[in-house]
Formats: sequence, structure tokens, C-alpha cells
Amino acid sequence: MTIETGTAAPATSAASGGLPVKWRVLISGFMSYAFDALDFMILAMSLPLIIKELDITMADAGLLGTATLLGVGISSVAMGWFADNYGRKTALMVGIAIFGLFTAAIGLAQGYWSIMVLRFVAGLGLGGIWGVIAAYISETWPSHQSGRAASFVFSSWPIGFGSAALLAGFILPRYGWRVLFFCGAVALVAVAYTYFFVPESETWKKAKAEREAGGGGKASVGIGEIFAPEVLRYTIVGTLSASFALIAYWGVNTWVPTFLVKERGMAIADMSMFIVMLNVGMFLGYQLFGFLADKIGGKNALILNFVGATVMVPVYAFAESATLLFWLGPVMALFFSYAGIFGSYFAKLYPLRIRSLGSGFCFDVGRGISAFAPFLLGQIAAHYSLAVGISLCGASFALAGLMVLLLPDTRGRAVED
Repeated sequence: MTIETGTAAPATSAASGGLPVKWRVLISGFMSYAFDALDFMILAMSLPLIIKELDITMADAGLLGTATLLGVGISSVAMGWFADNYGRKTALMVGIAIFGLFTAAIGLAQGYWSIMVLRFVAGLGLGGIWGVIAAYISETWPSHQSGRAASFVFSSWPIGFGSAALLAGFILPRYGWRVLFFCGAVALVAVAYTYFFVPESETWKKAKAEREAGGGGKASVGIGEIFAPEVLRYTIVGTLSASFALIAYWGVNTWVPTFLVKERGMAIADMSMFIVMLNVGMFLGYQLFGFLADKIGGKNALILNFVGATVMVPVYAFAESATLLFWLGPVMALFFSYAGIFGSYFAKLYPLRIRSLGSGFCFDVGRGISAFAPFLLGQIAAHYSLAVGISLCGASFALAGLMVLLLPDTRGRAVED
């Protein structure tokens, strides 16, 4: 089997102002993933107030993050299968609509358990779009630019996180956490843009037509194909690498706002600015490591990323000076940019037929496996401290790097199917 990578984008469209398809995909993916991050971070920013209003423990609050990530894990398989069978565009719009509407619905929730159920359903949309976007990019951008393109699109994650922090700094002290959740509905802007301006992947349409012609009109993609002998190692090791990285990431990011407020004594408004700075570093990291991925290969860029995160996370966790935390945040977050590299790297591991399913499975099942990280860190915090729990996440980043060592270097892989 040979592995195909992205091809040049098709022709432009007057309806889109003459932008080439690859740029429209870039814009749609950037917006979609930014709103994905916004909706994710709204919960983390709201946790201190939710804990107080509902009178729940930190472990109980951590389960709300766990419910989200369990939904994410399920959606990776469902949405990846949907995108490979019914198209990238439709899958992307469905995923965005689910997480936008159900995040907003949490603003009307009547209690702890209703928040948990709505957060789980929102997770079904939140997790589904990563693999779809990764496949879309690889099918519309040339191979030698796909690393930078994917990293740029996924660098919208810290933009969404930072926007959530800014909104929280303004809304939470004045209007409370429920109004903050209503902001999740703004994601529907990305649905509208995708519907009107982004065409279906021509590469996917051609491959689907060929499958149906050769399979009597059927030839749908099956989930079991990502466990075929020729790609089984990629699926298992890729999922493990993403799992360890995401365990560490969600362990840190779910609890950093609460850590800054409860253990470092910051006001909500001050904390939000620290989170903004952290996300500035993450955005710069996406650009840096996206460039490196195209120059030295995705595998090597990932290893550098995880080495840096392994060192910086415990350094940040045990810093006590507010000034030091302010500047260490963006340095630490510089190494949280692995998702962009995974986007182009995983897409090159799989043939087009199972590209969205395979890459989405590795990354988003990893999210699902990481679901209990917020809960476990809440338990550690109850017995020790959040600083101890956050510092332990560095070891998980180290394990992610060790898994990447077992995967191939995708530089120079064939472009044809």
C-alpha cells in the first residue's frame, strides 16, 4: 500500500470572492477549531463558580470534564466514519452544530447532572471535527505545505481558548457562568460559512465514485479497516501517543484556571489574563512547530514538542511568584502545539479511503482515553494539591514522545493511492 497526501486545490469560485478552495478550507477549519476550543474552555473557566454555586467537590467538577471527553472519544469513531462515507463538508457542519447548540443549552441547565448530560452530548460534536479538518487539509493542500497549513488551522485552538478567557474575564464577574455558556452558540457562524463557501473535497468525491463503481454502488468504509494489518501499528501506537499527550494536556488545562485562583490566590479577572498569555505562547508554538514539521518531518517535530513539555510543566506547577507564572505560562504552552503536527502527520499514515476515520480515531480516541484526567487530578488535589497533580502531567508528555519513536518518518511518502 502506498500513502497519498494532499493535492493542489481545485479552481476558485466567484461566490467565494475568487478564493482558491484550499484557502476556503483553511478559513473554515480555522474558525471551526477556534469555536471548538472556545466551547471547551468555557467549562474550565466556569468551574470555580460552578463549584461554589452547586456546592460540589473538585472531584465532582472534574467529572464534568470527564463527561465531555467521553463524548469526544465516541464521536471520533462516529464522525470519522460519517466523514469517510458521506463527505467532509457535511460531517464538519454537523459536528459544529452539535457542540455549539448543546454548549449554549448548559446555560439553561437546572443542576449538576443536567450539566453533565449536556456536556457529554456537546462532546459528541467537539471531538468529531479534528479528524475531518485534518483530512480536508491533506486533500486540498500540497504535501510540502500540509504541515504548516494544518498547524496554522489548529493554532486557532489557543485563539479560541484565549477568547474564552477574555469573555470569562468580562462576563463571569458581571453576569455569571450561565451567560458564558450561551456564548457557545456563536459557533454556528462557522456552519454558515462552510455551507455557503466551502465545497466538498473533490479528492474524496472522486474516491467515493471509484469505490461505488467498483463495489456495485456500495463500497462504504468500515471501522475495521483501520485495524487492517498494514495500518494496525499506526492505529495502536498513534492512539497511545495521542492519549498520553492529551491526558497531560487536559490534566493541565482543565485545572490551571482553578489552580491560579485557589492555590495562587488570583482574582477571576487577573486569572483570565494569565490564561490569555498562556494561549499566546501556544499560538506561537503552532506556527513554530508547523514550520519545523515541514522542514524536519512530523515525527521529529513531535519529539521536540514533547521533550519541551516534559520539562516545562513541572517547572510551571511549582512556581509561586505571580510574575514568574505570567511569563512561564507562554513558554510552557509553546510546547502544547502537538495537535497541529498530529493533524498532518496522522493524515499521511493512512490512505484516503480511511484518512478521516484513521487520523480522527488516533487523536480523538486519545481524547476519550484522557477523559479521566480531570477527575484524577481533582482527586490528587483533594489529597495533595493541584500543583502536584499538574506537575505529574509532565511524565505523561514524556510517554507520548516515547510512543512517537515507534512510528515511521512520513517524509517522502508517495502521493498516489
